[in-house]
Amino acid sequence: MKKTVALHNLGCKVNAYELEAMQQQLEERGYEIVPFAPGADIYIINTCTVTNIADRKSRQMLHKAKKMNPAAVVVATGCYVQAQGVKIEKDPSIDIVIGNNKKQDLIEILEEYEISGSEIIEEEDSAAHMHMIDINHTQEYESLSISKTGEHTRAYIKVQDGCNQFCSYCIIPYARGRVRSRSRADVLKEVERLAEGGHQEVVLTGIHLSSYGVDFEEKDSLLELIQAVHNVEGVQRIRLGSLEPRIVTEEFAQGIAALPKVCPHFHLSLQSGCDETLKRMNRRYTSQEYMESCRLLRKYYDNPALTTDVIVGFPGETEEEFEASRAFVESIRFFETHIFKYSRREGTKAAVMEAQLTEQQKHERSQKLLELDKVRRSEYMDQFLGQQVDVLMEEQIELKGTKYWVGHTREYVRVAVESEDDLQNCLIQAVVKERHQEQMLLAEFQTV
Repeated sequence: MKKTVALHNLGCKVNAYELEAMQQQLEERGYEIVPFAPGADIYIINTCTVTNIADRKSRQMLHKAKKMNPAAVVVATGCYVQAQGVKIEKDPSIDIVIGNNKKQDLIEILEEYEISGSEIIEEEDSAAHMHMIDINHTQEYESLSISKTGEHTRAYIKVQDGCNQFCSYCIIPYARGRVRSRSRADVLKEVERLAEGGHQEVVLTGIHLSSYGVDFEEKDSLLELIQAVHNVEGVQRIRLGSLEPRIVTEEFAQGIAALPKVCPHFHLSLQSGCDETLKRMNRRYTSQEYMESCRLLRKYYDNPALTTDVIVGFPGETEEEFEASRAFVESIRFFETHIFKYSRREGTKAAVMEAQLTEQQKHERSQKLLELDKVRRSEYMDQFLGQQVDVLMEEQIELKGTKYWVGHTREYVRVAVESEDDLQNCLIQAVVKERHQEQMLLAEFQTV
């Protein structure tokens, strides 16, 4: 009988990609994938450690898995377990620990455990089987790949791992190690495979995507990788994951603008619009340098969708600093701003900084930016009213008793078109008629 495996992901798109790669390893070896519910033989939880809350959620999911089937093998993998190190070894809910850069060995680890693990776990004081390396001293890019994706239309492709930035609030460099890039040839093989499988849109992603290629002996660059992916037949759209503002030079902006498949949708991580706060965050750029990156993208693209992340309530952020950040965010006119209340993360420099703010202060500042974000989203979306847009259809929904197909424009604006037909993975042209709240545009098929 096939062994059943239930999987659960916490965290970012890189984590999601890695869990899909592990799932495909399991399927190829004959395991049966089942929902994350009681009764599975094996539970695999890909954990996150970006905040203390993420740590807690990771622990909760591991304990939940063991409760759903005490006889099951519970596998903890990912960033939380990597950051915890040997401290996690004695967690009674966990049977196997697989750190980052060891997920590629999942099948061998499971088979080894099946042979030897059952004899050990019967001992009351037994520890989890540990499979971890010193992530901060490896130059190996972990060999993981996918041939399909659950989204059917859009495929996220991990091209880079690790980070050398060491922002003062971030634990990720300690959990992911230093920058390691995937070879261009390997990326292209995966893109070609996904395109042959019908995926029309690819998203290049990584832990610090802008660092792609800096670790190669013969320097490669993200721009050169994008240009190579652009040549793959069958790919209609290319999106980029979160970018470091400093990568957007004149050469970079001009280079991607010359590639029609690259979508005019760019996520430039900001974190604060105040220079003093940026210094304490160790972000390595100024607000003016960030503004210049936005200007360059708008120089080469007509109305690109610029999105960002902002942290409110960072240690030492005064009312004046917050107001400077808020005013800066307002001036850039982002399509979307993702707002995060600063979360104290043990093990980072920011966690021991003086002048930690209260939760009430963080909440009040967050609300102000959320209101601004709501206004800016609506303003950006309203610019498409009456305009023709290209939409890649993804899923069917029901709205007020009527069936619509929903997809995204090249700018990543969500659009719904009324239709009873199966439009999944179809690229269609539509004319925008109205905005449905600040979340979606309603459109009609373009008629000749």
